[in-house]
Amino acid sequence: MAGPSQDRYLEGFPLYRAEQVRELDRRTIAAGIEGFALMQRAAAAAWRVLREAWPRARSLSVLCGGGNNGGDGHVLAALAAAEGLAVQRVLLKPVEALSGDARRAADMATAAGVGIEPWRPGLALGGEVLVDALLGTGLAGEVRGDMRDAIAAVNAAGRPVLAIDIPSGLHADTGAELGIAVRAERTVTFIGDKLGLHTGRAPALTGEVSVRDLDAPRDATADMTPAAHLLDRSMIAAALPPRPRDAHKGGAGHALVLGGAPGFGGAALLAAEHAARLGAGKVSLATAPEHVTASLVRRPEVMVHGVRGAADLGELPRRADVLVVGPGLGQGSWGQAMLQAALAAASPLVVDADGLNLLASRFPGQRRDDWILTPHPGEAGRLLDITPAEVEADRPAAALALQRRFGGVVVLKGAGSLVAGPSGLAVCPYGNPGMACGGMGDALSGILGALLAQGVAIELAARLGVMIHALAADMAADEGGERGLLAGDLASCARILVNPTMGEDDAVATR
Repeated sequence: MAGPSQDRYLEGFPLYRAEQVRELDRRTIAAGIEGFALMQRAAAAAWRVLREAWPRARSLSVLCGGGNNGGDGHVLAALAAAEGLAVQRVLLKPVEALSGDARRAADMATAAGVGIEPWRPGLALGGEVLVDALLGTGLAGEVRGDMRDAIAAVNAAGRPVLAIDIPSGLHADTGAELGIAVRAERTVTFIGDKLGLHTGRAPALTGEVSVRDLDAPRDATADMTPAAHLLDRSMIAAALPPRPRDAHKGGAGHALVLGGAPGFGGAALLAAEHAARLGAGKVSLATAPEHVTASLVRRPEVMVHGVRGAADLGELPRRADVLVVGPGLGQGSWGQAMLQAALAAASPLVVDADGLNLLASRFPGQRRDDWILTPHPGEAGRLLDITPAEVEADRPAAALALQRRFGGVVVLKGAGSLVAGPSGLAVCPYGNPGMACGGMGDALSGILGALLAQGVAIELAARLGVMIHALAADMAADEGGERGLLAGDLASCARILVNPTMGEDDAVATR
C-alpha cells in the first residue's frame, strides 16, 4: 500500500500565468540583466532552436509585431543575416512607431543589413521557415485587422513555423484561441513555462514546446506559487514501485464497477477490464443481467453480477475498496438507483459519464472529499450550468470551479487534460487525437479505480491515472496509428507503464 511519502510526487514542472512571467522578467532585470540584453538572450535561444529544428534552411520570413515579442524577432533576423541566411523581415508596425528595446532591436536588424517589408494583404512570404514574432503573452481580446490577416497568411503559407514565446493569437493563461492563432511546429518560450501552452487549443497550435530560462536568477520564483504543474511520466515509476515478493490479491484492493444499463454493457466492461489490467487485486462488475454472459466471455477474471436494481447489490458496495460509477449507466431508473447506492457507500468513488449527468440533474448539491469526477467539457458545462464553449474558453478556471463546488479531485478531459485537487492544478502533456473515440473515458475510470483500490492517495491517483491513460494511448498509436485507435487497445499498454521493471527506459523525465 502507498505511504505518506507519496506527497512529494504530486507536482511536476511549474507553469505560470502571463502576469507571473512578466513579474519574473522584472525581477530578472532588477537583478542586473539589462532589458535589451534579456531580449538578445531570448532571440539567441530562439535562433538555436530554429537551427536545431531546420538546420538546412537558407531563408527565413520573420514577422514582427510592435512590442517586445517583435523585438525578439528583429534580433533573431539580425542573427540569421549574420550567418548568411536570406531574411525577409515583415513589420506590422512601422519602425518609426516603435520605442524602447523594440526600437533598438529593429535598428540592430537594419544595421545588420536586413531589409523591411511593411505588411500588406497578399504579401508573399518567401522564407523556407517562418518566424512568428507578432503577438506576445499580453493578448487578451480577439485578434483583428491586419494582425488577423497576417496570421491567416502564415497559416496558409504551408511552411514550418517557429513561434517566439507563444503562437500569436493563443491566450497564455487559458489555452483558448482568440479568434485565430498561428499554427506552429515549434514554440520556444522564455523565463517560465506558461499554462496556456499546454491545454485547450494549445496542443494543436504550439508543436513542440522548448523552455529557455535565459539564465534568470534561480531564486526569482522562490515566493511565487505556480498557476499549475506540468505532469511528467517519471512520476509513474517513482510513485508505483515494484510490489513486494509476498504480495497477495487482498492487499491490492477490490474495485467495483457499477454500470452497463440494459443495452450499454460495453462501457462498464471496458472500465472493469482496465481496472484489472492496472493491478486491482479483485474487480467486480455490477451490470444489467443481460450483459453477464458477454462479460464473462470477454473477461472471465472479472466477477460479474447481474443486478436488476439496488436491492440486488447486497453487500457488494460495502466490500469494495473503491466504486467506479457511470460507464454505460444511463439516466433512467436503473442508473439512478446505482448512483444512489454508490453515493451511500463509505468507499471512495470515481464518477464518470452518466454518473456526472445524474449528479447535475438528479443529485445536485453533492460534495465529497473522497471522489474523482471525470467530466468532458459537455458534462463539465452541465455541472457548472454553463455551455461547453464557456468551459473551453477558460479550461483552468472551469476545472478549479468544479473542484471548489464538488470537492475531491476533478479531471477535466480534453487536449491537455487538467487535474484540479486540493494541491492545485496539474496538466497532462500526453495523449493524441486517436483518443477521440467511444470508450476512452470508460478506460480512464477503470484505471483511476484500480489506483485507488491499491491505496494510492486520491489526488496522486488522479494525476497518475490521467498520465497512464494518455501515455498508453500514445504507445498504442505508435504501434498502429492514431486513426482507428480503440479504447480496448490501451489496457495492455497501460499494464506496461505501471510495471517499472518492464518499462525502465520509459521512466525518465521528458523535459
